[in-house]
Amino acid sequence: MDRQVSLSRTETFSFINPWIRYFLFFFSFLFWIFSLLIVAIGVYAKVQKATDAVRDTFLIDPAVILIVVGVVMFFITFCGCIGALRENIRLLKIFSFSLTLVFLNQMAIAILGFFYSDQTRDALGKFVKKAIVHYRDDLDLQNLMDYIQQQFKCCGWNNYTDWSWNLYFNCSQSNPSTERCAVPFSCCTPLPGEEVLHIWDGMRTVINTMCGFGVQTQNSLDATKSIYPVGCSDRAVVWIESHLLFVGALALGLALPQIAGIVLSQILISEIRKEIRSVF
Repeated sequence: MDRQVSLSRTETFSFINPWIRYFLFFFSFLFWIFSLLIVAIGVYAKVQKATDAVRDTFLIDPAVILIVVGVVMFFITFCGCIGALRENIRLLKIFSFSLTLVFLNQMAIAILGFFYSDQTRDALGKFVKKAIVHYRDDLDLQNLMDYIQQQFKCCGWNNYTDWSWNLYFNCSQSNPSTERCAVPFSCCTPLPGEEVLHIWDGMRTVINTMCGFGVQTQNSLDATKSIYPVGCSDRAVVWIESHLLFVGALALGLALPQIAGIVLSQILISEIRKEIRSVF
């Protein structure tokens, strides 16, 4: 009788907590669906471009960045999803290791960015310089630059004269472009009664797209009358300093799901090993 009870308990008892297992599964599944959505948006944006002959814009192409991020997320969350569902230790280890690697990289970037702010600013400056150089070559890049300048009320990286890096806006006398010495309309300050054109929210507002023509020939004081002369570098620093609580909450919001995934996967791996040992 005691032996039958013992066998019955052995058959019904499990070291694996179903709540942890299924929570990790649904947690990974949601982010897996989200990663597919990101990849789909990136592929759609890439396919919709009429021309994409400039190789130098590949690494700063918003569509390519979306695809890369989506593919990495897809791989990681797929391992977590199937690993939790099938109780596969190898997949769970890959999931945990990948999340840990991503988390440590984010921490390293944040720490290096804090302690080496000048070097970080220079690195971002090189990225923005490429975006300015190829402003007219990539529509997604153009929309992104316009959106940033409108939201931060800035122009260029250091100041508005950075737009001379661009072939069309270059302020040299030999430049035959009709936009010589100009800046994009997204640098312009809106006139009274004129709304700012928001690229990504679907607004259809008629604005003066020639408001920045000839601005690079003016000094900073005169340019202030028609554009935002301050560079986006300084504006970004001011914005971060004035929104520290939001930045901290955003960083915490990114870190917590990763930490939760790492901890839950390690707990599940430990429980699966106990279950295997109990059988043998």
